Amino acid sequence: MKRYNIINEIPPSINVDGKLILFDRPKAMGIINATPDSFHSVSRVSNVHEALKLAEKMVAEGADFLDVGGCSTRPGSEPPSIETEWERIADVLPNLRKNFPDVVISVDTFRSEIAHRAIEHGAQMVNDISGGTLDPQILKVVAKYQVPYVVSHLKGAPKTMQENPEYQDLIGEIYYYFSQRLKKIREAGINDIILDPGFGFGKKLEHNFMILKNLHIFNDFAMPIMVGLSRKSMIYKALGISPEEALNGTTALHMAALMSGAHLLRVHDVREAVQTIKLYELIKYAEV
Repeated sequence: MKRYNIINEIPPSINVDGKLILFDRPKAMGIINATPDSFHSVSRVSNVHEALKLAEKMVAEGADFLDVGGCSTRPGSEPPSIETEWERIADVLPNLRKNFPDVVISVDTFRSEIAHRAIEHGAQMVNDISGGTLDPQILKVVAKYQVPYVVSHLKGAPKTMQENPEYQDLIGEIYYYFSQRLKKIREAGINDIILDPGFGFGKKLEHNFMILKNLHIFNDFAMPIMVGLSRKSMIYKALGISPEEALNGTTALHMAALMSGAHLLRVHDVREAVQTIKLYELIKYAEV
């Protein structure tokens, strides 16, 4: 006999430009890095033509979102100047918005000035790795434009976050962090929120796998959960391989994330992520 959970039967959603996006099925977000130093070279673009070519491939493979960043946040990285970050994405954003009107264009930044300019140039969502802790003014910008906001968990700052991060109660601390940040975000007037537990952002290898194992706990917040696992060090260091060899491991962890309640996969490889989602749904909805 099929059992129903009333809470879980109501999928989370976000409002994008007056259109309700329902996460009744998981979705894929393609990564477009307008940076020279992001850890996976295939995701890097250096001009509008390269960005459009990569975006076209990702959309054809099933991407529902495209996430554009001009500032690498890999461990140990130094952020560029605001003007450099902006120059990298200034022409990319409006061209993506124009050429792919049915896809949500997200800007990956923790800086309020970049978020402001990006939204003015076509970005429909802000993906902030710091949850507003590195630049609190970003919440005012997001609230002003009423765009969806991805709040991520970050311990420390990108340059130092992997220098022996410690937790007394990993899941409890992240849960408390979200509770506190969501209060600030809602007080700022932001209504559409996505949670990201921040894999690799101030976490040791074992921390990342503990978060993945307990990902379902964050469904308590009744918001879409985004995961950024794609080709990260938790995969290639655990397997003793390179990021370029980490697609198989990425796919395996994507399935684990979906089984634990993830709604949005932020990925370098859209085709494989979409295939994983399809297979997950066959499992989820299989009936005797």
